[in-house]
Amino acid sequence: TIRSSFEEAGWLEVDTPVLQAIPGGAAARPFVAHHNALDIPLYLRIANELYLKRLIVGGFEGVYEFSRNFRNEGMDRTHNPEFTVLELYVAYKDYHWMMQTTENLLAEICEAVHGGTKAELNGTEIDFAPPYRRVTMRDAILEHTGIDIDGKSETELRAACKRVGVETDDSMGKGKLVDELFSEKCERYYVQPTFIMDYPVEMSPLTKVHRDNPAYTERFELMINGTEVANAYSELNDPDDQRQRFEDQLKLSERGDDEAMFIDQDFLRALEYGMPPTSGIGIGIDRLVMMLTNQTSIQEVLFFPQMRPEVFDQGPDEKGLRALGVPEVWISHIVGAGFDRPQALEGLSPGSIREKMNGYRKKNKLDIPALTLEEVETWLSALN
Repeated sequence: TIRSSFEEAGWLEVDTPVLQAIPGGAAARPFVAHHNALDIPLYLRIANELYLKRLIVGGFEGVYEFSRNFRNEGMDRTHNPEFTVLELYVAYKDYHWMMQTTENLLAEICEAVHGGTKAELNGTEIDFAPPYRRVTMRDAILEHTGIDIDGKSETELRAACKRVGVETDDSMGKGKLVDELFSEKCERYYVQPTFIMDYPVEMSPLTKVHRDNPAYTERFELMINGTEVANAYSELNDPDDQRQRFEDQLKLSERGDDEAMFIDQDFLRALEYGMPPTSGIGIGIDRLVMMLTNQTSIQEVLFFPQMRPEVFDQGPDEKGLRALGVPEVWISHIVGAGFDRPQALEGLSPGSIREKMNGYRKKNKLDIPALTLEEVETWLSALN
């Protein structure tokens, strides 16, 4: 259905590199590989966005790819480290056009699967018939938390997060703080298809500034059943603005944000040649299949989901973890997250371990104290 719709529109299906010199196009932690002949690091792609936009620069009017992406992050009911995304980029369009295109496409897909525009998901009837509700990020957070993010400084946002019980750390800039507010306090309320739109500029380093308010961007995410299914922009095509956004991401990386974007000089050079106004979208195919087949776990729609390897010769070294100073209440959860022995922590930064385990705590709703950076630093000191 998707291919036939795009072919009818005259858009070209393409193939872009899986091994990339710079893992761009998303805020995510990559898998790192090494090319022996060139003696350089390479990364499994976290997104194909920057390559597809290079093709728009090269003169293609519309390009798309069903892309296998890889992100070295946690696993839960909506995340697998290897997953499929459809990305589409069309020149001379904006995010309003992309919203209409997306809702019409999803209604068409639901018709093909179910013979109508409604599908049952976890006991709820999801109606894919357009038009979908449109809610700004500012209004969503204001409605569900009483916090108005407009004009707030990083310090004010951090205090607001604390006030409503959202955990933060020092690596989080304004974008991450707003993202935490929305994901923790708002997204679960958007069960029927809803476009959350107009994200703060700090959350969207590849997105064009909003035509009416430079503090925001022309971006939307499609939420269904409290889960992000698609992410789309009016694409940023100003090379000077893009360079400044990349440099802002570099500052976040220096603060310890290991999901901050790299600076891609080759992509900046392409923008200097000139990219027309463009809209792009990424749709999570695995998640969309979940929505249309009444599944609440991504593992149920993958033939071979990533699983922890079965170990036959020995169990976890809980005694060794205790010797590092890991609190007893955390032992089973540290093991459950994949750190089943002290050696599993070797080579990792204290910040990345803390971020992963506090994320694990949040996702699994564990009633235990969050880890501090000092605690994790103590473990690694004992390890060395």
